[in-house]
Amino acid sequence: MEELHNSYTPIRILMTTDTVGGVWSYSIELCKALLPCNVHFYLITTGTRMQPAQQREMAALANVTVYETDFLLEWMENPWQNVDASGKWLLQLEEKLQPDLIHINGYVYGSLPWKAPAIIVAHSDVFSWFLSVKKMVPPAQWNEYFTRVRAGLEGADLLIAPSKTMLQFIREIYGAITPGKVIYNGRNDDIFYPKQKQQYVFSMGRIWDEAKNIQLLIKASSHIYYPIKLAGDNRFENNSSSIESDNIIYLGKLSMQEVAVQLSTAAVYVLPATYEPFGLSILEAALSGCALVLGKIESLQEIWGDSAVYVNTNDVDELAHKVNELMENEWLRNHYAQEAMNRAKQYATTAMAENYLQVYRQLLQQEQLVSNTV
Repeated sequence: MEELHNSYTPIRILMTTDTVGGVWSYSIELCKALLPCNVHFYLITTGTRMQPAQQREMAALANVTVYETDFLLEWMENPWQNVDASGKWLLQLEEKLQPDLIHINGYVYGSLPWKAPAIIVAHSDVFSWFLSVKKMVPPAQWNEYFTRVRAGLEGADLLIAPSKTMLQFIREIYGAITPGKVIYNGRNDDIFYPKQKQQYVFSMGRIWDEAKNIQLLIKASSHIYYPIKLAGDNRFENNSSSIESDNIIYLGKLSMQEVAVQLSTAAVYVLPATYEPFGLSILEAALSGCALVLGKIESLQEIWGDSAVYVNTNDVDELAHKVNELMENEWLRNHYAQEAMNRAKQYATTAMAENYLQVYRQLLQQEQLVSNTV
């Protein structure tokens, strides 16, 4: 990519993102990776206001113009009046900026009458979450969400997912026939690094989110013979989670640099997720030389293959046994750590950026061909 970037025609992209979860890290990584390629992003932040660390990340990117908003995310409580208002504002912004492409990290904005081609990226969604975590279809209060998401998918020019599993989920649930492509997420290994490992277990994420299933680790902690460090939000809106164990050190929400420090010395990373379309935190742990203990679900097995230890997502005893075994057996732990680090090389930021750049350019070429024939 470095050899060709000087020949790239400038591309201007209006991108929506959110500040709540992994979509933020994904957005930052993609914007940064495409900086040398004449790609400029008009980034609209939604969900909550940026934290100081997020503001610093944005300020460091010369190819990003930020529009910070208080727009509700489509999965939040009673969002639709706000979503409708934000949609009108976004169309006005498109009229003002005249971007070449629209990149939506969500769904419902796909139904807007954009002038530019629109891409939807399926990072996660409520219905696949319910089916995976609750083993049921969401209650009737989510019917409006379903209708809006389906309309967004029908309105988009391209659907991208971070795993084959997630793409199949969206196709099956919503009957989406929009052209689709799998682009695995990426992470830059200059942020995450291995150091001398210490005898502790690490996990992070939205602790309140049942999909992350960190509660299983908390329940297993009394049977794990080594200290466990947890990082991440423990409360969001009406959701909260208890962290009560003599064996757990709760670190709160950490900056990316603080996360990198913890991962660099953690021996084992645990995420027994019941639903995880990709899992950036797992990739970060692999780049940091951690052995991985993950939930035995289709998407994680697709991404990590034989390079991780998998556990049933409801088995406290199995989780405790697998973690203790890795912590006690240095050879086995080092084997899985090395396998995970090797596997992580497949998910380099450069690979992700090259795939997205190819998609952007193909859509623009198609748009140009249509314009020339009209």
